[in-house]
Amino acid sequence: MDAVLADRLQFAFTIMFHYLFPIGTMGLAPFIAWYTLRAARGDAQAARAARFLTKIFAINFAAGVVTGIPMEFQFGTNWAAFSAKTGAVVGQPLAMEGVYAFFLESIFLGVLLYGGRAVSTRLRGVAAVLVCFGAWLSGFFIVCTDAWMQHPVGYALAADGRVELRSIAAVLLSTFAWWQYAHVLVGALVSGGFIVAGVGAYYLLAHRNEELGRRFTREGTIVALAFSLLAIFPTGDRNSADVTRWQPVKLAAMEGLFHSQPGAPLAIIGMPDAGRQTLIDPVYAPRLLSYLAYGNWEANVRGISAYPAALVPPVELTYYAYHVMVGLGTIFVGVAALAAILLAFRRLYVTRLALWALMLAMPFPYIANEAGWVVTEVGRQPWIVYGLMRTSDAGSSTVAAGETLFTLIGFAGMYFVLGVLFLYLVLREIGVGPEAEA
Repeated sequence: MDAVLADRLQFAFTIMFHYLFPIGTMGLAPFIAWYTLRAARGDAQAARAARFLTKIFAINFAAGVVTGIPMEFQFGTNWAAFSAKTGAVVGQPLAMEGVYAFFLESIFLGVLLYGGRAVSTRLRGVAAVLVCFGAWLSGFFIVCTDAWMQHPVGYALAADGRVELRSIAAVLLSTFAWWQYAHVLVGALVSGGFIVAGVGAYYLLAHRNEELGRRFTREGTIVALAFSLLAIFPTGDRNSADVTRWQPVKLAAMEGLFHSQPGAPLAIIGMPDAGRQTLIDPVYAPRLLSYLAYGNWEANVRGISAYPAALVPPVELTYYAYHVMVGLGTIFVGVAALAAILLAFRRLYVTRLALWALMLAMPFPYIANEAGWVVTEVGRQPWIVYGLMRTSDAGSSTVAAGETLFTLIGFAGMYFVLGVLFLYLVLREIGVGPEAEA
C-alpha cells in the first residue's frame, strides 16, 4: 500500500471518531447554559436538568480530549511536508484554539462540576455561559483551519515554496470560513436538540421523571426543528454557494453531474458510475441544480468531464456522502415538524409513536454530521490545500505504510474500548437519571 494512502486512512479514522464528541459538546452546551441561568433565577427543575446534562457533557469533553491529541501528533509524524510548508498558517488558529478556547472551556467546566456550594448560582450561570462560548470558540478555530485548506487566503509564497502568513484577520474573517462554521455549528445544535428531545422521550415512554421528560421533549423538539431548517437555509445554501464558486468540481461530484449542461437537473437519487460517466437509475428534479447553483433555471453547470481527470475527487464517495447528509437533513425536518405540531396540539407527550421516533432519531444527526465532513474533505481531493498543495506531496518521506497501518490497528483497538466505555457511561447516566441528584 502507498504510504500516503495509509496516512489518509489513519487520519480519516481518527478524525471521524474524534468528531463524534465535539458534536455533543457544541450541541449540549447551550442547553446547559440555559438551564443553569434558569436555575440562578430559582428554577429547581432547571438546576436538576443542568446538573444532569453537565455530566453527559463532561463525558463527551473527556473523550474528545483523549481522541483529539493523536490527530495533532499526526501533523508531525505522518504529514511532515504539509506541516513544513503550511505550518506558519495552520499553526496559528490551532494554537489559538488551545490557548483561548480549550482552557476557557475546561476551567469553567471544572467550576460547574466541582464548585459545589462554594460557587454561587450567579457564578455557576456565568461559568455555564463561558463553557458554551469556549466550546463554540474551539469549533470556530478548528473550522477556520480547515476552511483555509479549502479556500486559502491571507498568505504569500516564500522563495523556497513555503506558505507565509500575511494576515491572520483574513484567515479568521474569511466568509468561506464563517459560513462553513455556521453550518457546522447548526449541525451540532441539530444533534443537541435531538439528544435532549430523545432523552425526554425515553423518560416519558418509561414513565420516569415525566415532568423533566416533558420539558426535555418540548425544548429539544423546538431546537431540533429550528436548526434543522437553518441547516438547509441559509447555512447550507451559502456553504454550497461557496463550493460552487471556489470548488466547482466538488459540486459536480456531489450532484453526480458528469456532463456539462444548461438547465442542469438535480439528482434526487441515483447511483454514479464513474467509469461509464453516468448516473444509474436517476430521479431528477428538472433544471433545479442550475437554479440552486446560479439562481438561473437555464444556467450552464460544468460537469465532471469538463475537468482534468487528475483534479476530480472520488465521485462515488463524495456523491453518496452528500446525499446521505441531505436525505437525513430532510428527515430531521419532517420528524421535528411532526413533533412540533403534536406539541402545539398538546398531543406529543401521549403519542408513543412520535416519542419513539424522537428517541430513535438520536444517533442519526451524528451520521449526517460525519457525512458532511466526508463531503467536505473527500470532495477537496486531490488537494490538501486547495490549489496550493496536493495530498500526494504532503506526507512524511521517512514513514512507511506498514508503520502507519500498525498504529492504525492500535488506534482501532483503543478507540473501540473507548467507544464502548463512552456509551456505557452516557447510557448509565441516562438510566440513573436526574433523580440520583437527591
